[in-house]
Amino acid sequence: MNVLLNNNSVSTTACTLQQLADELQWPAAGVAVAVDNQLVPRKAWAEKELTEGCRVTLVRAACGG
Repeated sequence: MNVLLNNNSVSTTACTLQQLADELQWPAAGVAVAVDNQLVPRKAWAEKELTEGCRVTLVRAACGG
C-alpha cells in the first residue's frame, strides 16, 4: 500500500501505525504522529489501521530556541 508520509509517497506493507513506525525505524521517543490530521497517541499506534493513500504526519521534537 502507499501512504503519504509528510507529503512524500511511501510504499509499505504495514497495516497499522505501529508496523509503519517499526518498518521505518522511528525513534522510541520525541515524536508525535497524526493520521489524516488526527493526532494518534503512541499507546494507540498498534490499533490505528492505515488505509491506502492516508496522510501520516510525523513531527520530531527538537531542542534549541
